[in-house]
Amino acid sequence: MTDATSDLFTLPKAELHLHIEGTLEPELAFELADRNRIRLPYESVDQLASRYSFTDLQSFLDLYYATMTVLRTEDDFAELTRRYLRRATAQGVRHAEIFFDPQAHVSRGVPFEAVVDGIGAALAEAARDQDVSGGLILCFLRDRPVVEAEQILTTALARVDTLIGVGLDSAEVGYPPSLFADVFGRARAAGLHAVAHAGEEGPASYIGEALDLLEAERIDHGIRAVEDPALVGRLAHEETALTVCPLSNVRLRAVPDLTAHPLRSLMDAGVRVTVNSDDPAYFGGYIGDNFVAVQDALELTDLDMMRIAQNSVESAFAPLDRKVALLHEIDGWAARAGVPLT
Repeated sequence: MTDATSDLFTLPKAELHLHIEGTLEPELAFELADRNRIRLPYESVDQLASRYSFTDLQSFLDLYYATMTVLRTEDDFAELTRRYLRRATAQGVRHAEIFFDPQAHVSRGVPFEAVVDGIGAALAEAARDQDVSGGLILCFLRDRPVVEAEQILTTALARVDTLIGVGLDSAEVGYPPSLFADVFGRARAAGLHAVAHAGEEGPASYIGEALDLLEAERIDHGIRAVEDPALVGRLAHEETALTVCPLSNVRLRAVPDLTAHPLRSLMDAGVRVTVNSDDPAYFGGYIGDNFVAVQDALELTDLDMMRIAQNSVESAFAPLDRKVALLHEIDGWAARAGVPLT
């Protein structure tokens, strides 16, 4: 049974699977549309919010890309990130590794520098004012030509100091990780970490490709690993983290409901599972909301939730001393909450 003694919003945690464009709440979308003199094809905030109902990943992506057209300037990206960080820190985030999709912006005439400098400015403010650490992970759009990924990486390498890694996202089915092996090789050679979306809607075999061909250090989503017991064993043995996004999986119908989510079975098999929010403005909850929902649906204990938070810190691309400090914060939370450590 679950424990009722703790507040999971105060549990210190790292967020490792968060698309900054997916934090664009309807209210901010209209604010930025007004600022940038853009007419959205919706009459009101409520009408836009009513569209946040999806049948699959593609139906979400159609709205996601249409709405992000309001993001035009460095200040827009900074404000978007500030608002995410305010919500996230209120739900226990102490370290955030933020995904962004530069191809979706550069193709609209937005300079790459405006994107990374805006997000980076907000991260710097959070580090200075709230002791929240983090970094930027550039994601390639897998359903766009590989040559575009090569081009955006070339642009990004001129500002490699602004990044901690590269990832792979967007529509998964039909776009295996193998297509991007050379791009990821260049990124790793430049000293960047590698992660990849795999095994959300795509098959479990995509997870193996991401590990073997992209040398991904974490797998984003990865829930279809449960279809391949040997792969589950490999993930557990190699301590490869899965950045699972439970509310997202339900909203995009990757699972029928949270009670059917494979997170618990993956944990029981020894896989290093983390819990994240993905695109929280669209999927009904930020990271703390995901923690609460998962605990309730899967009858996880506070100790289970503490271990998920520890997994997130241990799997982060943060300096060792920062990880040690955050793990101490988690221990302090457990002591205050009276969590039995056995």
